[in-house]
Amino acid sequence: MRAIVYERFGGPDVLEQRLLPAPVPRAGEVLVRVKAAALNPKDSFVRKGRFAWLSGRRFPRLLGYDVSGVVEVVGPGGSRFIVGDAVFGMRNGFDGGTVAEFVTVRADELAKKPARVSFEEAAAAPLAYLTALQALRDCGGLREGGEVLVHGASGGVGVFAVQVARRLGARVTTTSSARNFELLKGLGAAETLDYAADDGLGPGRAWDVCFDVFGNRSFARAKAALAPRGVYVSTVPSPANILTDLTTRFRRGRRGRLVVVRSNAEDLEHLAAELEAGTVRAVIDRVVPLAETAAAQAHIETKRARGKVVIRVE
Repeated sequence: MRAIVYERFGGPDVLEQRLLPAPVPRAGEVLVRVKAAALNPKDSFVRKGRFAWLSGRRFPRLLGYDVSGVVEVVGPGGSRFIVGDAVFGMRNGFDGGTVAEFVTVRADELAKKPARVSFEEAAAAPLAYLTALQALRDCGGLREGGEVLVHGASGGVGVFAVQVARRLGARVTTTSSARNFELLKGLGAAETLDYAADDGLGPGRAWDVCFDVFGNRSFARAKAALAPRGVYVSTVPSPANILTDLTTRFRRGRRGRLVVVRSNAEDLEHLAAELEAGTVRAVIDRVVPLAETAAAQAHIETKRARGKVVIRVE
């Protein structure tokens, strides 16, 4: 099978396309013939070695966590899926592998793909949507009537965060460049701020949840702009964010939390229902072939992508 791999940590130039044997599913897994995969900042962080203390240093490494495709083989012991099912989902952990023609995935990290949604749209959703949902619902405890700031709202996670927050009944304020205002208002933002002039963390604010999607602010910076029991949520597992989560998680006052996204069947099936109903949608910056994966990763790292970058594998 064709797959994107790398033999050392580094920039997008370390990525190469190779021919590898197709993996064999174990018990609890299925082999998916990949139709589309999506890229995320996580791919870049792992590729650069920033998470080597979590991901390890074994090479070669494969790329990609989001996937959509068709079940090709069911592992020993059977599965809730059968050969031919169209599925989508996200692999947990730090072992990638979805940017390839075949990948093994645990059945509980998949759901059936909605019929009305393309493979590209389905691949664009899992990691970003689950991150947004678990950040706002679980870490932030966001409820109807809440005030939420989505900082860095035009990227893959941000566009889902706006939609998730609206579905939870919150009023949404976003920060982004001005060119993304129309997109974000169309997704449900009530107020759009140009991050170059106002990051939403100045005097007079009282956010119930501040979701720092890009991780370029901090709990210390956001604390004064939170409501008395407000929560700052980051996506970046830096030592500072881990320490903040550990020391403030059970406070009654302002808290800082770190979202560690977990793929699970229940949340994926909820996502499938939302996509089927059209109550949330994927925003896709571009779709590129497998051979252009390195250039696609370089584009994501500019932080100028509007929504997700998708790799069409087949």
